[in-house]
Amino acid sequence: MGSGSPKPLNRGLLKGLRFSKSPASLLVLAALALLLSGCMLVSGERTSEDTTPEAGSRNASFVSAEGEQSLALLTGAPTAAVRVVVAVAAEQGELRVEVLNPNGGVALSAASQPDDEVTRSGLATTDVAGELRYRVVARGARVGSYRILYQQQ
Repeated sequence: MGSGSPKPLNRGLLKGLRFSKSPASLLVLAALALLLSGCMLVSGERTSEDTTPEAGSRNASFVSAEGEQSLALLTGAPTAAVRVVVAVAAEQGELRVEVLNPNGGVALSAASQPDDEVTRSGLATTDVAGELRYRVVARGARVGSYRILYQQQ
C-alpha cells in the first residue's frame, strides 16, 4: 500500500471489547448512567445574573437543550426564606425549572407549554451557604428561556 491509500482497520483492537453481565460490570454501567443523567447539553445559551442578599435574578435563553442540570444562585443570604418567581418558555419540547429547598425537596416547579410562557411563584429557603438551588430539565426543548427572580422575606 502506498502512503496515499487508507490503512486497513485493525480489528484486533475491537476483539477484546465484550460486555460482561457480572455484578461488577453492571455496577459500573449503573454508575455511568447516574453520572450522565445529571448532565445537560445546551446550544446557543445566553445567561445573565444579578444577585444580592435582598433580591436577585437569573435569566437564561437557548437555541436547544436536552438533559438535566442542578444549579444554584449565590444569594449571600444563608438559611433565608425567599419569595421566588419562575417563568419558563419553549417553542418546542419540554422545559421545566424546579426550585429546591435545602433538603432537596421541590419548593416550586414551572413547566413550559408550547409557544406560551408559564409563570409560577412561591416560597423557598436558601441553604447554609446562601445558595438558592434549582434544577433545569429539558426534553427536546427548542428556542427556550427561563427567568428566576427572588426576594428575601
